[in-house]
Amino acid sequence: MDTVISNKYSSILGSLDIEVSKRLEGEYEVDEIISTFGNYFFNKMFLDITAIKDYKDLTNLQKLSMSINMDKVILLLDKDDAISDSKIFLSKLVNMGIYNFTKDPKDLMYLYTNPNIYRDVAYLQNIEDDQSSNNTSAISQVSPNKKVLGVKNITDSAGSTTLIYMLKKVLSDYYSVMALEINKRDLTYFKDKDTLTVKEDEIDTVISKYSSVDIFLLDLNKYNKEYICTDVLYLIEPTTLKLNKLSLINPKVFGELKGKKVVLNKSLLNEDEIADFEVESDLKVYYNMPPLNDKKDNSNIILPLLEKLGYVKAVETEEEKTKKNRLFDWFK
Repeated sequence: MDTVISNKYSSILGSLDIEVSKRLEGEYEVDEIISTFGNYFFNKMFLDITAIKDYKDLTNLQKLSMSINMDKVILLLDKDDAISDSKIFLSKLVNMGIYNFTKDPKDLMYLYTNPNIYRDVAYLQNIEDDQSSNNTSAISQVSPNKKVLGVKNITDSAGSTTLIYMLKKVLSDYYSVMALEINKRDLTYFKDKDTLTVKEDEIDTVISKYSSVDIFLLDLNKYNKEYICTDVLYLIEPTTLKLNKLSLINPKVFGELKGKKVVLNKSLLNEDEIADFEVESDLKVYYNMPPLNDKKDNSNIILPLLEKLGYVKAVETEEEKTKKNRLFDWFK
């Protein structure tokens, strides 16, 4: 079921051929939208940008993008507002992970069935913002034509370095990719030339320096540099030993991870055990990653995660095509 938040364009969003489970109409503070839909399950959300109070203040849109899965949101821009044609504004949307937006009502259902991924809107980020504005002061100072995927261990030695290496191998088939780590040299042991150790205070400078790189993978280690990242994966190794140790060190850790992209890494849990973990931790698992052999091709396991993040589009496998053809043959 889908959700709709409308204001100026209520009549347009009200005429869409969709099944709506929840609908709001009017102008709302961004915190009201987050509290209503942050933990509400929905298939897609059609969001009239004029329903967001002070939406031109980019900190409001950034707050929304950090609390709602924007892969599911289709944003209808205000066609009467010049900001909807601003290359800098559109660039900022992409930088926040908002890829599905339009000011043309005819495009709404197309985006519903054919959602954009980063590659579809990356061209909008080739804009240098030479203007300074109080409204954008809270946005990361990293150039907007960069994507930074951060990975952070929550349990001890949860595998961030190895996962970054394997993510890089798969992403390199689609983009120019560089892997970075803060004040450590573990990535160098993979003997990959496109890895770099950086000091904590040099990250922004290094990312801006490599203008030809599309995506940076950043091993955050224990540093609080999430504000630099477009997305952050928080890794938990869900063994009894690691979880009990984590709870002892930081009893509030699960509350701090609420609403974030939690990945169970090196996980042997089945679906029932994952469901139990979610109930006990009051967290939603973003992805369950089994133990991987870094000497083999793991793209079949890595690609679904990258698809969910919006970095690649789903590719129909030969097995899926065969099943579909058999189904069609059955109906003939």
